[in-house]
Amino acid sequence: MQFLKKHYEKILLGIVLAGLIGVLVFMLFYIASDKESMEGQATSLINPPAKALPEMDLSTNGTAMTRLQTPSLLDLETGNKVFNPFEWVKTADGRLVKKDTSVGPRIAVVTNITPLYLVMTLVSATTNDAGARYVIGVEKQAAPSPAKRVKQQRYVSKGDKNETFTLVDVIGAPENPDSVLIKLADTGETVTVTRDKPYRRVDGYMADFRYDPEKKAFHNCRVGTRTPFNFTDFIVSEIGQSYVVLTDQSNQKKTTLPFAP
Repeated sequence: MQFLKKHYEKILLGIVLAGLIGVLVFMLFYIASDKESMEGQATSLINPPAKALPEMDLSTNGTAMTRLQTPSLLDLETGNKVFNPFEWVKTADGRLVKKDTSVGPRIAVVTNITPLYLVMTLVSATTNDAGARYVIGVEKQAAPSPAKRVKQQRYVSKGDKNETFTLVDVIGAPENPDSVLIKLADTGETVTVTRDKPYRRVDGYMADFRYDPEKKAFHNCRVGTRTPFNFTDFIVSEIGQSYVVLTDQSNQKKTTLPFAP
């Protein structure tokens, strides 16, 4: 008892200090726990967990693609009388017939289509003090001018160029080469030409067709050829391997004629 009376102040101070230390230790754990809780709330609010999106419904897209593969064809030309009423014309013998069914460019018949070639041939080779020179035959069957369609000879040495080709190289003896390499000016393609095997390339087409109502036949028509029939001037505006396109000069309307050999 005496001890307590004598040292009660120290004992009381020790109890207070112990309590303060306990409070400080508790505060450390409390602050850490509160910080962790706040960070968890911030994460859930700012970066919430992503939810899987529902699968997209592509059935309408699939239906549209299926319809595109088998489109509905609306013919507003051949049998439609609202947008294209029948036009009647008088034939040479005075009869009235429906245009586009009995007369007109649609009933013209293509009878033949002939390819037109660019042909290049190694004709000869000569050597002299100036070096070797070569004669290359050039035939442009599709040229617009008739004078340029006949075979012409070009005298060239290795490296020479003209409006049609460049002589790139000579294979074999210079005075009697096995072949020559030629670079074409229009396409940049390099081709081989020999004496026995000329180079041939389709450069265009020539067509024959007939127009039965007037018993007219047009032969060797090229692009740009004038072909008058059915009281109209038509121009051959395009020729392909399996078709001919005629253009009406009065209204620039084009008509494609198929060719089925």
